[in-house]
Amino acid sequence: MSIFLVVLGVFILGPLIILCVWAFAGSWFYPALLPQTWTLSWWQEILLNADIGHSIILSFIFAPVVTLLSAAICLPAAYAFARGSFPGQRVFLVSLFATNAFPKMGLYITMAGLLYAFGLMNTFWGVVLVQMLNTVVVMTWIPTAAFAAVPRELEDAARDAGAGLWTTFWRVTFPLALPGILVALILAFLAAFDEAQGTFLVGAPDYLTMPVQMYTLVQNYPQQAAAVFSIVLSIPSFVLLLLVRRYIIGGSLAAGFHLH
Repeated sequence: MSIFLVVLGVFILGPLIILCVWAFAGSWFYPALLPQTWTLSWWQEILLNADIGHSIILSFIFAPVVTLLSAAICLPAAYAFARGSFPGQRVFLVSLFATNAFPKMGLYITMAGLLYAFGLMNTFWGVVLVQMLNTVVVMTWIPTAAFAAVPRELEDAARDAGAGLWTTFWRVTFPLALPGILVALILAFLAAFDEAQGTFLVGAPDYLTMPVQMYTLVQNYPQQAAAVFSIVLSIPSFVLLLLVRRYIIGGSLAAGFHLH
């Protein structure tokens, strides 16, 4: 078991360590185990590049917009799935996984045809729509489980005490479901933030977010530049996952896939 953990650690941490070393390497040639020279020039090159700065701004615009729109659409649906009862309820809920059941590029190409017909190709809202394909599942399943986990007895007690429907929801149901909703919001933000293929297909050349910009760096810059940008791209994901780690470890994420 210890050998397995060591191998797993090397498999996971090894590429990250090499990535960090490349980010500060001036020159690094085989068979040297460490770079022959070190430099911070690639950090300056990336962080002061106007195109890359624009892509960073776009990423931090698109991701919140996509997350908020997904929440506005999916949270009412999640509450309906958790508290309602209607024909085909289970079928509709499971069908949401259709967005992940097929190769994403095929879905993006199909969606691009529709966006072209409606004049939304290479537009802000076209990119928003294509990124929302990656947020629907988590923004529906996890909140559905969170709402379903709230004991109906507490809601009934609040209603018996004179609270109305909206008061019961905001004072009882929503606070108890909030941990699961927060996990869904953060995962939806990360899904939108890291989306590249659909954004490139629909948004290029005017809307190039950070993951799309990575393609340009890999093809046209030395690998030191790509390493620096990879670290910059991963920082928001790392910080947000740290913020919700206790909810994920506590089971709010897993609960989204254990509906009764």
